[in-house]
Amino acid sequence: MKVLITGGAGYIGSHTNKLLRDKGIDTVVIDNLSDGHAEAVVCGRFVQGDFGDKVLVDKLMEEERFDAVLHFAAFASVPDSVIRPARYYHNNVTNMQTLLDCCVAHSVKYFVFSSSASTFGEPQYIPMDERHPQQPINPYGTTKLIGEKLLADYERAYGLRYCAFRYFCAAGDSKDGSIGEAHNPETHLIPVMVKAAISGKPFSVFGTDYDTRDGSCIRDFIHVLDLAEAHYLGLKYIMEHNCSDSFNLGSNTGFTVLEMMKALEKVAGRSVPYQLAGRRAGDPASLVASNEKARRLLGWRPEHSGIEEILADAWNWENNRRY
Repeated sequence: MKVLITGGAGYIGSHTNKLLRDKGIDTVVIDNLSDGHAEAVVCGRFVQGDFGDKVLVDKLMEEERFDAVLHFAAFASVPDSVIRPARYYHNNVTNMQTLLDCCVAHSVKYFVFSSSASTFGEPQYIPMDERHPQQPINPYGTTKLIGEKLLADYERAYGLRYCAFRYFCAAGDSKDGSIGEAHNPETHLIPVMVKAAISGKPFSVFGTDYDTRDGSCIRDFIHVLDLAEAHYLGLKYIMEHNCSDSFNLGSNTGFTVLEMMKALEKVAGRSVPYQLAGRRAGDPASLVASNEKARRLLGWRPEHSGIEEILADAWNWENNRRY
């Protein structure tokens, strides 16, 4: 089997690329390196370019004859999407349609999509399962929901089978230290906290007046290695059953920002400096997933998502980063 991985030099894409190659799947990564790192592509063929470049993608698909596409390439910052929505609609929607058109033109039958819990908006109940209403409250979540609707329409019209994964909070890093989380600028909570613990410079806790245990946001953290495994299982599932489906990927457990900070202090053996700040636009108070469907249909079991394991991997990566 041969698959194209868009955004495969990024955080989740690079870990999935490595796992697929370990399972004997031939991979080709396309990434423009706007957020990714060439050093993170530790296996497979790497093509530097934009997944929205129709000429380039057409040529690549003609040469390689892919069985499937795993689509990770997207802009993914909620606050930035509120400030610069046009950037997100162009990349996450317009470019995705270009990619889908190339799949149809070159008879690629299977598509695995990196969606988001941001498609749900404010939770109406916790934990959130796949039946939860999708009412995004920021442009990022809206573009991901449009991506899901594109896939449903392309399946009906062209027979493209898809698997859409709604991540909650990806976290952790590879066990061998070869790849890890390295955004610039960094906005994800765990690496921001780890950097604060290392540097002694405080990080900001955005919002302390939410209706939660301690007033800070609640999030569901899932190890990137477990996410990578889910992508393999999801691709296998839609190929074996010739079907399409959507799954929430989380741990069924939520932690507040302040609880995460205290857990990191225990792992790192030092204090984590912080300062209180106002809420960020577009941030829901609480996001916690039900992963029952993924467990039942895919046989997925998050094996690395204990919070101390996630934090220990993040701590080790940040202290020994390779790029």
